[in-house]
Amino acid sequence: MQNRKLRIYLEGTLFAAIAMVLSFIPTGIGSSFSVSLGMIPLTFYAIRRGLVPGLYAGFLWGLLHFVTGSVYMLNIYQVMIEYTLAYAFVGLAGFYSSEILKNISLNNHKTVQFYILVAVFFGALGRYFWHFVAGWIFWGDYALWGMSAVLFSLVMNGLSMLVTAFVTMVVMLILYRNSPVLFHPKK
Repeated sequence: MQNRKLRIYLEGTLFAAIAMVLSFIPTGIGSSFSVSLGMIPLTFYAIRRGLVPGLYAGFLWGLLHFVTGSVYMLNIYQVMIEYTLAYAFVGLAGFYSSEILKNISLNNHKTVQFYILVAVFFGALGRYFWHFVAGWIFWGDYALWGMSAVLFSLVMNGLSMLVTAFVTMVVMLILYRNSPVLFHPKK
């Protein structure tokens, strides 16, 4: 039992590191919009291992931004929201893990695909909710085009979330279609 838990959390550490490496691939357009490729391995891990391990791996991904010097810091509260809460909330995709794994075992392909889409969206929404909050509260002075802080954060973070979720959904569905066994961890 102890060995299994250790393996799960070591796997989460590896996926957090992969997410960080993918974060270095430039996908930004301006300072407020980007596609977060790191969401792909973190969402996959959360679906594979569940909610709590997913939250753990997302939290680690956020902490890795400190180690790599990738933190944009205005104050401690903004950093806590954007680099601990936001990245941890990617793990919310793991909320649907048991439903996905159960339906993989039952060969319910349409149901699995539906829950993968829901899981990806839920994880992306969880993360970008916190980026929206931080954008509204802390980054509002930098809003472009005369927009209010709320509207600018909603538009830019909302667009980033939708594009990131779409890319993640496509990759997850391709992975599932080509090798569903990847989602089902060995005991």
